[in-house]
Amino acid sequence: MTTRRHAITALFLAVLSPAAPAFAAGGLEDGGLEDGGRAVVREVVDGDTVRLESAIAGATQVRLVGIQAPKLPLGRPGFVAWPLARESKWALEAMVRGRAVRFGHGGQRLDRHGRLLAHLHVEDKVGGKGLWVQGELLRLGMARVYTFPDNRRLAAEMLSVESAARGAGRGIWAHPFYSIRVPGEAGRFIDTFQIVEGIVLDAARVKGRVYLNFGADWRTDFTVSLSAKARRLFEKAGLDPLALKERRVRARGWIKRFNGPLIDASHPEQIEVLPR
Repeated sequence: MTTRRHAITALFLAVLSPAAPAFAAGGLEDGGLEDGGRAVVREVVDGDTVRLESAIAGATQVRLVGIQAPKLPLGRPGFVAWPLARESKWALEAMVRGRAVRFGHGGQRLDRHGRLLAHLHVEDKVGGKGLWVQGELLRLGMARVYTFPDNRRLAAEMLSVESAARGAGRGIWAHPFYSIRVPGEAGRFIDTFQIVEGIVLDAARVKGRVYLNFGADWRTDFTVSLSAKARRLFEKAGLDPLALKERRVRARGWIKRFNGPLIDASHPEQIEVLPR
């Protein structure tokens, strides 16, 4: 295992070399992130969480906002590590462990666990903003986009990077565990986070809530649901959810069972409208 880890870490370090393409912060933080200060990363917990040598805003643990890396058990009884979880952690270690990072905020700053929510940028040798960590993890295929209604900044940029990695079959995108699902198989993945792609057969508004139906029987087939609050966010972003009828879309979120399998979309970045 140690030999494999060293080999993979060496590969990531090579990928992160100056000769390789990297995602610099320039222009991204200027696009709306607020500077949250700097600290040195003491430890990497998993592919999207780190611990700091000193507290920032009262927090010593940082959750990389906007992405979801493959999960490790981290002491949870019976939890089986997701495929490539260790590789994702090693990739993040190669980027940030023992390095000074700056924090950028585009929404809620602390989660319910007291962790800092931030975009990370590794400082370059002169103290400037260098590698955008979320962007690089997505580029390597070591994470996927995972946004919230109170933390959506840079979602479009992250979705674009994720799409390129998926198209190239990098990292998680070469593993069936992370495949994009079709609506007919969504029922097999209740209580899991998935990306489902299909054509909206019908779009209806019922008592303020919008339902996007992907099958002929809404009682059993896959559906995306939007609350009245979510619908207003969609409309503010220039997207009328009722106009998605007969469009091919890609929806992401946790699948639950409500009649049939359902994703509750709370913000526009959960639904990508694909070309006709």
